[in-house]
Amino acid sequence: MKRDSRLSGILHVLLHMAEQDGPATSETLATAMQTNPVVIRRIMAGLRDRDYVRSEKGHGGGWRLTPGWDGITLRDIYDALGHPSLLAIGNRTEAPGCLVEQAVNAALGSAFDQAEALLRARFGEITLGMLSADFHARRPDAPIHSTPCDKESGHGR
Repeated sequence: MKRDSRLSGILHVLLHMAEQDGPATSETLATAMQTNPVVIRRIMAGLRDRDYVRSEKGHGGGWRLTPGWDGITLRDIYDALGHPSLLAIGNRTEAPGCLVEQAVNAALGSAFDQAEALLRARFGEITLGMLSADFHARRPDAPIHSTPCDKESGHGR
C-alpha cells in the first residue's frame, strides 16, 4: 500500500518557504517536492483558503507564508489537506455478516479511532515555528533552498 506523504511533503515545502525572502513559484515548489506544479497549486489553494499562505500574481509572484505562519499547527495543515488517512492498516470487510469479522472489526476500529485521535491531538501541539526552530538547531550554519534536499547533508543543494 502506498503511503500518503502529502502532510510531510507540504510541511517540508512550508519550511523551505519560511527561509526565503521572496515568493516561491509553483514550479519551484514542485521541483522541491518532485511533483507536478498543478499538484502544488491545488494544495496551496487549500492552504490559501485558510489564510496560511497567499499568492502574488505577475512577474516575481508566487506563494508566500502569511504573517503568523509560525503559530500554524500540524493539525491545521492536516485539516487543510482534507484529513488524509493516518494509518496504513484497516478492517477486513469481505464478510460483513460474519460475527467473527464483526468482533474483530469492533476491537480494531476502536483502537484505530483512539490512535488517530492521539495523533491529531499531538499534531495540534506542534507548530511550524517549532519545526523551524528544530531545523535551525540541527543546521544553524546551513542555508535552506527550494531545491530537493540533498540526502547526505540534509539541506538544499
